[in-house]
Amino acid sequence: MDVTSPSSAGAGDEPAAVPTFLPEPKRLGVLSRLAPEPMKVVLNWGRRYSLWVFNFGLACCAIEFIAASMARHDFIRLGVIPFAPGPRQADLMIVSGTVTDKMAPAVKRLYEQMPEPKYVISFGACSNCGGPYWDSYSVTKGVDQIIPVDVYVPGCPPRPEALLQGILKLQEKIARESLGERYADAAGGRPSTAALRSGLVTPPPAAGEGDGK
Repeated sequence: MDVTSPSSAGAGDEPAAVPTFLPEPKRLGVLSRLAPEPMKVVLNWGRRYSLWVFNFGLACCAIEFIAASMARHDFIRLGVIPFAPGPRQADLMIVSGTVTDKMAPAVKRLYEQMPEPKYVISFGACSNCGGPYWDSYSVTKGVDQIIPVDVYVPGCPPRPEALLQGILKLQEKIARESLGERYADAAGGRPSTAALRSGLVTPPPAAGEGDGK
């Protein structure tokens, strides 16, 4: 698409205007070949306002999450549905509290069970970086060491209003995201199966392995 400056139109001896090429809009992976641009905006709009939350509450920050979901703050009005039946029905994981090294494999495994596209909010100082227990031998120094995090909410513990702000920031990110860029590797293709495997969870042995046969 080119845009020509209207100021040069009708000028007698002025040189012809040079067309300005606008950047191509962001694409949404395979849907870029199937849906027009307005439809992609609708897809992101629907995704941002239908976030089923899987609450991974580990410590005191989980109480603030519960407060944000109650009637006073009521984040359902933002299109966020709390307490999904399980990770396979969830779009958003909110990790609130202290993540220990013993709990890290469970966090990773449940995150891998969530369908794509999926998002993570790290809620509170302990989940962000270990908080006051960062130098403990048994505490993971931030949940982003085991799963990717989209939004960090600081505080010890954060107020419910801080979680609402974090949700709004996530929705802004979803509104302008491109799924093709989100999940493609450096070469432009899709990530391999090995890249999606967890290094903390050992897969079950295949049939015939481990039984001495």
